[in-house]
Amino acid sequence: MSYQALYRAWRPDTFTEICGQDAITRTLKRQVMTGHIAHAYLFCGTRGTGKTTAAKVLSRAINCLNPRDGDPCGECEICRALKQETSMDVVEIDAASNNGVDEIRDLREKIKYPPALTRYKVYIIDEVHMLSTGAFNALLKTLEEPPAHAVFILATTEPQRLPATILSRCQRFDFHRISTEVIVERLMVVLGGIGRSASEEALMEIARAAEGAMRDALSLLDVCLSYTDGEVSGQLARDVLGTAGRAAMFDFADALIAGDAGSALTQIDQVMRRGSDPQVFIRDTVAHLRGIMLAGAVKDGLAELMEITPEDAARFAEQAGRIGPDALNRMMDLFMRAEPDTKWASRPRTILELAAVRACHPETEPDATVSERLERVEKLIESGAAARPARAASRPAAPKAERPAEPKAPAPTPADEPPQQWLDALARLQEENPSIRAPLDSMRFIRFDGKQVTVEFTRKSMMHMRLLERKKPMLEAAISEAFGAPVGLNMKVEGSGEAEKKVSDVAREVINQSYDVFGREKIDIVE
Repeated sequence: MSYQALYRAWRPDTFTEICGQDAITRTLKRQVMTGHIAHAYLFCGTRGTGKTTAAKVLSRAINCLNPRDGDPCGECEICRALKQETSMDVVEIDAASNNGVDEIRDLREKIKYPPALTRYKVYIIDEVHMLSTGAFNALLKTLEEPPAHAVFILATTEPQRLPATILSRCQRFDFHRISTEVIVERLMVVLGGIGRSASEEALMEIARAAEGAMRDALSLLDVCLSYTDGEVSGQLARDVLGTAGRAAMFDFADALIAGDAGSALTQIDQVMRRGSDPQVFIRDTVAHLRGIMLAGAVKDGLAELMEITPEDAARFAEQAGRIGPDALNRMMDLFMRAEPDTKWASRPRTILELAAVRACHPETEPDATVSERLERVEKLIESGAAARPARAASRPAAPKAERPAEPKAPAPTPADEPPQQWLDALARLQEENPSIRAPLDSMRFIRFDGKQVTVEFTRKSMMHMRLLERKKPMLEAAISEAFGAPVGLNMKVEGSGEAEKKVSDVAREVINQSYDVFGREKIDIVE
């Protein structure tokens, strides 16, 4: 069988597997469970957020012979037929290429006939905003009062282009952009399922580049995996995406704020030598300057707002404290105007460098404010260029809270014999968190020593282990509740203990050989 792209191979089969659209999936599952099926749905949202996937799942769920909590079972005859797309009772229409009146008239004639096998005859019309005015008028009456066996699901990225008469006849669901954290966790699940691995830095780069679209993230991951048979590193992801990376952007912004044109041009040269695209670099610069603007306006919750780490949020705040709003606005305007120019320029790098030099010399800009010019003159009067600011000090770690006294821990169990409390905790976690069922299934119980449960993962399941490490507090809380006492969780990769044993054996052999050569009395071993 030929290779299938990740976004197709890992397309969700149930509402539970759809990521980042909890309110929509919960509503649709409830409608399936209660039997309150609408005759027309409108799924709106940007690309890659799950509109067509939700439409396919809904078409299977309302026709499934044995639905499970609103999800299709995936095992009955109808589910298998719809999954393989061999049934004529679910019709997918691409409105971009079938947007005429004749196609809609043909649909009106065929919709009168009842379905052959299923309960409902479902029409999924993708990119419905591409229909012509005549086609919308032809669809209007059928959409308002379709036969009892017909269900319409319309999907569009531009709902504002639909007539109000169509909008008023549909139940509308707006699919929002998926957060970076949700995309990273989904990519970890996919990597664990295919036995590949990637660093968290690489996954964050991919998730940010996807801009809230899960399909884009999976496509970018597919490209990165094609570059190497090993682990996908952060640098490899940046090379594939053509981006400079967060650290390089901080350094470049430092040069702009300090007015150091030479340093800014040197950093541009380094980034261009790594293969980055000038237009992408300008786009990243605008995004970074936006982060500085937000850091100056938002005092609390910046990390959540920008979906970044607390350390990066502190660095943004530090840079925001060293630049005035007038200078920041002028820099953003310079780079925003430079971005479209690079698309048509014969030397786009020159456009980028010119924007950087102009950003560093406000005294030459006619639109620069008086305060900017005075500040620049003061810097020039001082002893040369201003010293490069130090990076923001890392935030001190919060002191660990002392754990309250708990009941006596249960007795340890022999190896390879998981206690019943452990099995109960796993069952509860899988029931409450369907998204981590596969990672939980991939770990193997090793031992319980009374205070800590040790589990093991194969090397192919390393990404599953990394995903669960991010949720370790939640796992330990569930395990401790099941045991009735504080219990920790130790996760390790298969064979890691044997490697340590081999190292200790080699060290012991070296020590013995040293005793033979120099004499035992002349050697002191210091730990």
